[in-house]
Amino acid sequence: MAETHTLETQPIQRQPKDYRSDLEPIWCPGCGDYGVLNALFKAMSQLNLDPDKTVLVSGIGCSSRLPGFVVTYGFHGVHGRVLPVATGIKLARPDLTVIGVGGDGDGYSIGLGHFPHAARRNIDITYIVMNNQIYGLTKGQTSPTSSTGFQTKTTPFGNVEGSLNPLQIAIVSGATFVARGYSSMPNQLAKIIAEAIKHPGFALVDVFSPCVTFNKVQTYDYYKGKVYEIPDTHDPTDKFAALRLAEEDGVFPVGILYRVDRPTLDEQIAAIKQQAYTESPSVEQLFKRYQ
Repeated sequence: MAETHTLETQPIQRQPKDYRSDLEPIWCPGCGDYGVLNALFKAMSQLNLDPDKTVLVSGIGCSSRLPGFVVTYGFHGVHGRVLPVATGIKLARPDLTVIGVGGDGDGYSIGLGHFPHAARRNIDITYIVMNNQIYGLTKGQTSPTSSTGFQTKTTPFGNVEGSLNPLQIAIVSGATFVARGYSSMPNQLAKIIAEAIKHPGFALVDVFSPCVTFNKVQTYDYYKGKVYEIPDTHDPTDKFAALRLAEEDGVFPVGILYRVDRPTLDEQIAAIKQQAYTESPSVEQLFKRYQ
């Protein structure tokens, strides 16, 4: 009898370049979003994500073009609707890795109504916000994260509004992973994004991503010397310590501010479904229950 051999297949280790699509980014030269895209490629490679099991979801804005540049499934939707679409995809297909991407205008203005609810529900998705503190696609207006006094075409005498703090909103809303990155530190940003994707639950990664064309205040020179890595002594399960880091003004800690474990929305829904199937009441029992 002839001896049979079983061919062992080695798992494919994908490289960052394997996630790059044929579509070239059309961002302005020097845009911070290039650093975020490269960090995302590195993070996906570190996790060896299967493109056939990964979905990128975006809204409207310069940064929301990103799904077209990555070899995964993608959904380029309407303004501010990243999180509802991402939530629907994750609930329908819990086996997929779902990543939302967009900008501060898209996510923290028209999309803000969805933001705290995604956090409190702890839906298992990663949300990467490229925060350049201005509306870049529409050629430079104040965004929710623009600083007070910031001068733009719509605020020629200076922005009179206070800026929104997305990290604090995420923490107090119930997000279980909150981090900040900087596009000019792509290796560190890649590690943060990889940790966010691995985290079971809603993960926010807010990224300083300078707009070199319309924001002449929060530039690469502006961040030089002000951005620092969160020290290893920080306890990411300490909510109040995380809030204090998010509150810092004038200097900007980058890294993981907050990370705790809590059941995800899809896990809880699956448990309820199982409970309902297990009980399996008869029609007569259901009538009695609601009489």
